[in-house]
Amino acid sequence: MPDSPRLDEQAIAQAAQLGLSSQLDSAEKLDVDVRTDLLKVIQGQADAVNISGQGLVLQADIRVQEMELHLDKVAIDPISALFGQIELTHPVDAIAKFVVTQEDLNHTLSSDYVKNQMPKLELDVDGQIVTMAMQQVELLLPSEGKIAVNGSALLTEMGTTRLLGFNAVIRPRTGNMPILIESFSCQDGQNISLELAVALLEKMKQLTQLPFIELEKMAIRIKDLEVHPGKLTLYTEAHVSEIPHT
Repeated sequence: MPDSPRLDEQAIAQAAQLGLSSQLDSAEKLDVDVRTDLLKVIQGQADAVNISGQGLVLQADIRVQEMELHLDKVAIDPISALFGQIELTHPVDAIAKFVVTQEDLNHTLSSDYVKNQMPKLELDVDGQIVTMAMQQVELLLPSEGKIAVNGSALLTEMGTTRLLGFNAVIRPRTGNMPILIESFSCQDGQNISLELAVALLEKMKQLTQLPFIELEKMAIRIKDLEVHPGKLTLYTEAHVSEIPHT
């Protein structure tokens, strides 16, 4: 168990907590723990910064039920730190945990910010490029280890565009198992060719194997993911260039 923070650490942490609170849309609970001293702050250094919170609403109306962020050997702007603003002068590696509820996850997925971030997929189907642009995605977390996906996408192939609705059930990657697709079906009697299905699965495999996900001044790598009824927990490593705020 770490030693209790000294008075100077408490003062810096409380100032930083007030600074971060003012930059969030809302927060049910926010705690900041800074391990440093005034001399190190003046030199632009902090041994560690730990941020934890509940019910945090970040930029673009993104809500996180729980967040824990731990940064070691932090280079900070000394003037900003003394006034409660933890601003990094150099990127830093961090470990983080995020917990999101099914409701908050779908609220985020329906936001304009996330919709604008969704890439248009280009699929190579026997030498022909087919594009798939997501229109709507809903995630359900019905049971342990399962994610149900209901969605629709604009599918453009051979010069023709149509709206494709689909349902899928996915089992996320675990320590010894890859991502598994338990089921996939098209809605309203629609269908796709076997070749397109294979190309789509290959593209999804490529996306899940990306080393990092870019989000809010952070490059995040998901180390582990736990699915519980109504709740998703992500354990990540992150390369942070800016402390997350609004």
